[in-house]
Amino acid sequence: MSLSSQPSLRSVEVANFEALLESIGAQLAATAHIYDESGAFPHDNFKLLHEHGLVALTVPKALGGGGANLAQARKAISAIAKGEPSTALILVMQYLQHTRLQDSKNWPQALRLKVAEDAVREGALINALRVEPDLGTPARGGLPATIARRTTAGWRISGRKIYSTGSHGLSWLSVWARSSDEDPLVGAWLVRKDTPGISIIDTWDHLGMRATCSHEVVFDNVLVPLDHAVSVSPWSAPQAELDGDGFLWMSVLLSSVYDAVAQAARDWLVGFLEQRTPSNLGAALSTLPRFQETVGHIDTLLFANRSLLDAAAEGHTPAANAAQLKFLVTGNAIRAVELAIEASGNPGLSRHSPLQRHYRDVLCSRVHTPQNDAVLQGVGKAVFAQRQKERS
Repeated sequence: MSLSSQPSLRSVEVANFEALLESIGAQLAATAHIYDESGAFPHDNFKLLHEHGLVALTVPKALGGGGANLAQARKAISAIAKGEPSTALILVMQYLQHTRLQDSKNWPQALRLKVAEDAVREGALINALRVEPDLGTPARGGLPATIARRTTAGWRISGRKIYSTGSHGLSWLSVWARSSDEDPLVGAWLVRKDTPGISIIDTWDHLGMRATCSHEVVFDNVLVPLDHAVSVSPWSAPQAELDGDGFLWMSVLLSSVYDAVAQAARDWLVGFLEQRTPSNLGAALSTLPRFQETVGHIDTLLFANRSLLDAAAEGHTPAANAAQLKFLVTGNAIRAVELAIEASGNPGLSRHSPLQRHYRDVLCSRVHTPQNDAVLQGVGKAVFAQRQKERS
């Protein structure tokens, strides 16, 4: 079957795109509690997304994908996250990997085309594996302990990665490592997940976002071809992995996941308040000013989020403000769910209520790079640097 005959957004009328996303979101929401309880990889969810061309949404149209821009990708992530946010977070990583892949000057063309073709034909997923047990997140600096040794047969990679989002469902791994040279090459080595020497240890047992399967991945002398050092540079002359546009995409899509969780919490609360009719009141809780004010507060926070995210997705936000956008949107999302918890009391915290799941999930927004302290410190440093520049 040719790439052009695979499902993609070309077969979905633009007018029906949002209706399609709403329908898919509802389907995912119906089973979200099962994945939260089991922590299993959501294979059925990705099968559904692939059937509608959403796994390859940011693959270029010329290669059979959706060719989506940031605004379209944000709509997809928001709808999917409102249904099942772990699925959406894995998909965010897929979209970020593919959105600029074909423009990369570092990747060999054959590998770029292969990864894209696999996404379109098979719904194959890719993600970057970066965090390590001793180093933590590379955003804080330092060299990876994962080593790629050059041999006559190819690169031999050994190391351990933690918080490897999507682990059990990935086909391709972009592994952050360093070569064994005196001035090591540092960057990404492309590895197929079925390569001998790779094992997954099921260590992910978190409070929220449980179905992301962000387990530990171990590489034991894994052999990959020499041209699979797809994006590396000398440690003495490092190259930025994300440019401004790439960082803006990351901030918008990650923030959209958690904003959608807050939307789901808001909808649950509104329904609860409309249905709950205490006998001593003789009317629904929704008639009380106290609860109307709370819902108004939540909707105002979500209005701010929508305004920020839509403006950024439509190109009205400078890339320099991407980190601040993530700080503001995720903070508003957490506060919105907290307000819903406060208003609902015991019913919202019941294990039978989706609200407690939304609360556990939205708290995970704090762990994504850049973390809040780094965001605020970076903004503050920029303020003083600008004043120093103006004085000189």
